[in-house]
Amino acid sequence: MPKTPNRKSNSAATPGAIRVGVGGWTYAPWRNNFYPAGLVQKRELEYASRQLTAIEVNGTFYGAQKPATYAKWRSETPDGFVFSLKAPGHITGRKVLADTGKAIDAFVFGGLEQLGDRLGPILWQLPPGKAFERADLAAFLEQLPRSLDARPLRHVLEVRDASFRCAEYLATARKFNVPTVFTDSDQYPSFADVTGDFVYARLMRSQSALATGYAAPDIDAWARRAREWTAGADPDDLPRLAPAAKGKKQQARDVYIYFISAAKERNPAAAMALLQRL
Repeated sequence: MPKTPNRKSNSAATPGAIRVGVGGWTYAPWRNNFYPAGLVQKRELEYASRQLTAIEVNGTFYGAQKPATYAKWRSETPDGFVFSLKAPGHITGRKVLADTGKAIDAFVFGGLEQLGDRLGPILWQLPPGKAFERADLAAFLEQLPRSLDARPLRHVLEVRDASFRCAEYLATARKFNVPTVFTDSDQYPSFADVTGDFVYARLMRSQSALATGYAAPDIDAWARRAREWTAGADPDDLPRLAPAAKGKKQQARDVYIYFISAAKERNPAAAMALLQRL
């Protein structure tokens, strides 16, 4: 098994870690260009978690897993590795988000504690067409649990409707210290305004024709942006809704970067190329 990359602690008291990964770990084409020949499928998570520093789990979007499953994931991954979990779509897809308190608790307190320190941010992805309604969103964010089994919880919001491109949304997210996903895509609203105490980016421009998914200059650019984010700065070459605050003391941040969708077969190579730059 290849050597595990160096990793920083996931403690909220020591921010400044940069974690890089992909969505999921079970994908047949990866058995041709990522997983070693002959690797049995049940060891794919074990292998992937030693090449990457994080994985975003999409399966939880379709339904929560059993506590024993979360415990198994934890046992197969090394210290310092984290999972981001996409929250169930039956919660984020509701017309009235304010009414989701019981469903939120059922998911969060339904076994996630079994992941222990492998639990990274919980991603709440709103569907396209879900418009910004300040009062409804605020009521939703108010209900997100802030701790689990004595560990702080991290939540991140992905918005997919153009109505969120407004100062009122930024103010609402910042009030609850909930980061907004930077979605690098022309298909969804894409803005890099920092609204929480960590940064979460989902990169969707990998290309099949490139062995590493992204061209070398693009990988270099994302390495630079990741370092700027983790140092508390804001990259000046990404779209924003409002100018970055000037003169404000910079604080270190944790950063999560996932290569998602697009040419999915290239995403592990893109993630490993970025980790090498870092």
